[in-house]
This record gives sequence, C-alpha cells and structure tokens, in this order.
Amino acid sequence: MEVIVSTRNRNKFKEISKILKDSKIKAISLDHFPRAPRVKEDGKTLEENAAKKALRIAHFTKRLTVADDSGLMVDALNGAPGIYSARFAGNGATYKTNNEKLLKVLNGLPLKKRKARFICCVAVADEDGIVDIVKGIYPGVIAKQLKGRNGFGYDPLFISSRLGKTFAQLEPSVKNRISHRARAFAKAKKVILNYIKQK
Repeated sequence: MEVIVSTRNRNKFKEISKILKDSKIKAISLDHFPRAPRVKEDGKTLEENAAKKALRIAHFTKRLTVADDSGLMVDALNGAPGIYSARFAGNGATYKTNNEKLLKVLNGLPLKKRKARFICCVAVADEDGIVDIVKGIYPGVIAKQLKGRNGFGYDPLFISSRLGKTFAQLEPSVKNRISHRARAFAKAKKVILNYIKQK
C-alpha cells in the first residue's frame, strides 16, 4: 500500500519513511508531485495543521495521505514554542536560530525547571475527508547546551527523560523507535492498515 506523505521537509520524510517501512506501507514523497499545492500551516493547533495538510494533498492526488505537525512544548514557556516551533526565531528561522533563541529564553533556569515534551499529531485522509487523527507524546528536559550530531530541529537540546541523552545523541534507529513521531505513526499505521482492510 502506497501512502503519500504531505511534507516537503526531507529530514521529516526520511524519518517517517523509516518508521513506516517495517509494515506493508510504502511512503511516497511530494517530490513525485511537483505541482502539489503548498499548504500554509495557519491552524491554531497541531491537529488543525496536520488535518489541513493531509486533506489538501489527498484532494490533489486522489490518494490516501498522511501528514504530521509536531511541536515542542516547554512548561516554563507556558507551552511555547508549540505550533510556532519551526518559526520560533521568526520568519526565515533555521534549526540553529530556533535553538539559540530557546537557550536564550531559558538561560539561568535549572534542569528541573526545563521540563518539556514533544508532541506529534498525524492526520490520515483520503479524497472523501479525514479518516482519523492520532497523537504521540514524548517527555523530556531542555539541555543547557547543544549535544549530539544526529537528528534535526530541537533534537540537540531535547533530553529524553528515560535515556538521559538528547535525541541528537541517539542513533537514528533508536530515536525512530521511541520518539513522539514514532509513537504517533505507530497509531497511524494501525489506522492505515485498518483502512486498507475495509477497502
């Protein structure tokens, strides 16, 4: 079963395709659909953004589509950066500038006050509408300095509460088994396989 992954973020697509590959699901990137619309992520929640991306691409391709929207929620920042995680440092933000801003706004706080969680919402849609929306959550703490060379985004700052290492210090195969995205897509896989059975 082929499923379109509604993202142009190659790091994210690579991670998602690895998570899905142990099932009967083959992830197809938007590179195969150069005319696909660019979907503006202007929803008020991660769920809204994921649903919008999945629906727009499902309508365009006429094929089953999955889309995720993920965010880092920091307790000391009242849940920020949240839905603005990718552009925390403003328009044109990069992984580097986002991480620098996060370190700056948390400067001076002890680790016990740097609790955070990654949340991933995955929407599954076909051309008739939303099939389901699922969520994965992973708890952690924001480090006081960048650690590790793997991953992307906030991975060098996000310490796994269970493993005591940042996501960037983990082997990709380990992160892809335990992360918020892995947890959400484990649920999404069940939704997709159930969808296939009913067709």
